[in-house]
Amino acid sequence: GVLWEHEHGPRGGDEINIIEKGANYGWPLASYGVDYSGARITPYTEYSGTKQPFKHWTPSIGPSGLAVYRGPMFPADWDGDLLVGAMATEALHRVDLDGMKEVGEERYLVGERVRDVRVGPEGAIYVTTEDRGGAPSGKVLRLSPAS
Repeated sequence: GVLWEHEHGPRGGDEINIIEKGANYGWPLASYGVDYSGARITPYTEYSGTKQPFKHWTPSIGPSGLAVYRGPMFPADWDGDLLVGAMATEALHRVDLDGMKEVGEERYLVGERVRDVRVGPEGAIYVTTEDRGGAPSGKVLRLSPAS
């Protein structure tokens, strides 16, 4: 019943938000990022009447794809954790949640420019990647625990 959303901010200020009816998430009044030119967009990271992000990254990770892990394949404590692809940090980020509180973060597939992440009906994690050079190319990876 929770609607999660990620935003690829300017230089920094990438966010994960929990979307709520009528909420104002701050842009451009409040931001943790700066313009690509280096100029400050706003002096505020918090602003009256706006909602703070659930999580933010500065510097930018370049979020690209978000899934909530639900499945039997990975350890039970992964249930409900967020999986976020990242183009800038070239990794798959797992935001470890205890209920609705972040308790940690781990990175997997370091060195892979992750474009999207999904959880299959069997509980495997599917990731698409992009190679940086030349012609468009990449991979579709199916992740499952080591046996």
